[in-house]
Amino acid sequence: MSTKRFTTIIIILIFVLAAIMLVSLGVGAVSVPPAQVITILLNPTDPSLSTANITIVRELRLARILLAALVGAGLAAAGAAFQGLFRNPLADPFVVGASGGAALGATIAIITGATWAFAGFSAVPLAAFIGALAAVALVYSIAEAGGRSSVITLLLAGAALSTLLSAIVSLLMLMSDKDLQTTFSWLMGGFSGKSWSHLWASAPYIIIGTLALWLLSRPLDALTLGDDTAQSLGLPLKQTRGVLVAAATLVTAAAVAGSGIIGFVGLIAPHAARLIFGAAHHRLIPASALLGAILLVLADDLARTIVAPLELPVGIVTSILGGVFFLYLLKSRQHLLRG
Repeated sequence: MSTKRFTTIIIILIFVLAAIMLVSLGVGAVSVPPAQVITILLNPTDPSLSTANITIVRELRLARILLAALVGAGLAAAGAAFQGLFRNPLADPFVVGASGGAALGATIAIITGATWAFAGFSAVPLAAFIGALAAVALVYSIAEAGGRSSVITLLLAGAALSTLLSAIVSLLMLMSDKDLQTTFSWLMGGFSGKSWSHLWASAPYIIIGTLALWLLSRPLDALTLGDDTAQSLGLPLKQTRGVLVAAATLVTAAAVAGSGIIGFVGLIAPHAARLIFGAAHHRLIPASALLGAILLVLADDLARTIVAPLELPVGIVTSILGGVFFLYLLKSRQHLLRG
């Protein structure tokens, strides 16, 4: 794909994302027409506007939708990095234990009734952030124990730790049934009740981590060719892999802290981007980020409207969409093989 064509498609995706976000601001239990949404954003002092609609759009929905787009972009970028690092299109941001660590941290905070806060995060998302980082650090230290890490060792260590942490979370939930609903809702993921404080707390980490992944595109391309090839090119495997895992985990931890655990986006968005833009990561990572943002904003719209006035956890919506998408891909590939 030529640079000109790539740039054109990226610009189109940016406009698509902006249009979807604009429509999303008017979607919900209270419907606001797109023309009025634009007026509220550009001229909130217009006397023809109702105070209720201004509050709904600017104070409630705008921060939520921006956070959904940011989380979707971060999870998708991290997913693209992990898929390249592990040379596996089925890898996602939670493959190295980040999900289990975040779940355990949040569960402990909920059960203990923690009220502390730091750097804009309240107790539950901060505990999830710390848990995700700690889990991945543990996985990576286990993988490095033999003196030389490998993709297989990282995957096995991540799978083993994720299983262990999930069991501990289940045990804690059973032992503290009074907090079961709160914990379950957080584990399902979503943006209900999210405000500007949640956005400002997660945004710096997601943006910095995603930018770091994009700047590491060339080393990531080399790693996808295999360890021997990357090493022959003079790439320090241990240090490069460590920096990539750290950056992708930082993005994942910040996303989880802002939204709870949401699957599918970091798995499917990079896969779809790879089909359109190819495997070169300097294009794949920004394209995945845009597709991830679009997908999660749409999923949040469905969660808010499909059974309105009730609201579904976004994690349920993304899991259903992800399952259907994978079944479609499997069927398509079988068709191509027969042909």
